[in-house]
Amino acid sequence: MSILSRSGSTEKPEKPSKAPKANRPNRASKPNKPNKAKKASKPSKPSKPEKFRYKALDETGRQVSGVEVATSTGAAHIALLARGLQPLEVSQRQSLMKFEITKKRVPRQDVMNFTRQLAVFMRAGIPIMEALEVIVEETQNKMMKKVLLEMVDSLRAGDTFAAAASLHPEAFPNFYVGILESAELTGSLDAVLNQLADYMDRDAKARGKVTAALIYPAVVAAMSVVTVLVLAVFVMPRFQVFFKSLHAKLPLVTRMLLNTTGFMANWWYAEIAFLIIVVVGFIAMRRSEGGKARLDKLILKLPVIGDLTETAIIERTCRVLASMLRAGVDLPRSMSVTADSANNAVYRRALEGVREAMMQGQGLAEPIALTNLFPAAARQMFRVGEETGTLDQQLEVAAAYYNRELETKLERATALFEPAIIIFMGVVVGFVAVALISAMYGIYNQVKVG
Repeated sequence: MSILSRSGSTEKPEKPSKAPKANRPNRASKPNKPNKAKKASKPSKPSKPEKFRYKALDETGRQVSGVEVATSTGAAHIALLARGLQPLEVSQRQSLMKFEITKKRVPRQDVMNFTRQLAVFMRAGIPIMEALEVIVEETQNKMMKKVLLEMVDSLRAGDTFAAAASLHPEAFPNFYVGILESAELTGSLDAVLNQLADYMDRDAKARGKVTAALIYPAVVAAMSVVTVLVLAVFVMPRFQVFFKSLHAKLPLVTRMLLNTTGFMANWWYAEIAFLIIVVVGFIAMRRSEGGKARLDKLILKLPVIGDLTETAIIERTCRVLASMLRAGVDLPRSMSVTADSANNAVYRRALEGVREAMMQGQGLAEPIALTNLFPAAARQMFRVGEETGTLDQQLEVAAAYYNRELETKLERATALFEPAIIIFMGVVVGFVAVALISAMYGIYNQVKVG
C-alpha cells in the first residue's frame, strides 16, 4: 500500500520510475533463469571415439605399445587397465590437419608450486579434495587451472589421485605419476610430494643454468647475423653503384663480397623459403621416431654440445631413478619411467634394453656397463648400490656429482663459445672492411695513374 500511495502523489513524481527499477530483478527472473536451466540440462552429445597411442607394461613387466580406440584419455586409460596393462603414457593420435608444432605443456614452475602447496595441505591433515579446491582458486595459469578442475572431477568419480594425474601428461610426467602411485600404496603422500617438489626445483635450477649460460653467446651470434644482413642489404648496394660509376677494376676480395651481398639481396625470397623448409623439416624429424633417433645420435657426437648433453642425461637418469626408488616404486617400473624421462632416443633404447636384461635375471650393473653410455664412475656407483642394497643412496650421490660436473662443463662451454663467436664476428666485419679499403686504394691508384 505504501508504494501505491507514493506513486499516486504529485509532489514526488520521480519515485514511480525508481520503484519499477528496484523490482526489475524479479521481472527478469521470470522467463530467463528457467530457460538457462533448461539449456544447461540438455543431455550432451556422446563423444566421438578417437585413437590414442599408448605405452604400457604387461603382466610380465614387458613394455608394449599400440593404439587404443576410446572416447577420451581417461576412457583409454581405464580400457588398458581392464586388459591387464599398466599405462605409462596415453596421448591422442593427431591427424595431419591437427598437427602441432609444439605440444602445449604446463610450465614446470607451476607444477612445482602446486606440488609444494599440496604437500603443506596434506601435512596439515586437510582432505585432498578440499586442498585441490583451495589451490584451484589461487591458480593463475589457465591451463593448470583446467587440469586441476578435471582432476577434482576425476576424484569425485572415484579415481585415485595418481590415476587422475595420469590423465594429464601435459602437466605431470611419467615419473611424477609413478611416484604418486607408490606413495598412495605406502600412505606417505605428503613426504613424497615434498620429494617431488625438491626434484623439480633442482631440475628447474639446472635448466635455468643452461639457459643463462647460453644467453650471452646467443645475443652475440644474433648481433653478428644482424650486422651481416645490414651490410648486405643497405651498405654494399650503395658502394656497388659508386664503384660502377667510376668504371674501375675492383680487387678480387671486393668482387667476392659484392657478389655475395648481391645474391643475398636479390634472392632473399629463396633464402627465406629455404629457411622455412629447414625449420619444418627439423620439426618433422623431431616428431618422428626415426628422425628423432638420428638427431639425438648426431647431437651426442658434436664436440662440446654432445658432452654437455651426455652429462645432463646421466644426471637426470640418476636423479629420477633415485627419487622413484626412494618413494618405494619397484625397480622394473622405475627403469621404464627413467628410460622415458631421458629425452634422448639413444639412451632411452639403451635403458629399455637394460630393463629387459634385468627382467631376465642379469642384474642392473652389468647391463648398464654393456651399453657403453655411462662413464666409469656411474657404473661403479650402480654396482656398489646393487651389491649393498643402497641403490637409491648411491644414485643420489651420483646425481649430485654429475650436477657439479654439468655446472663445470657449462662454464667451460660458455668460456669457449663467447670468444669463438666474437672472433667469428670480427672475421666477418674485418673481411668487409678489407674489401672496402682495398677497393678504395685500387680506385685511388687507378685514378692517380690515369
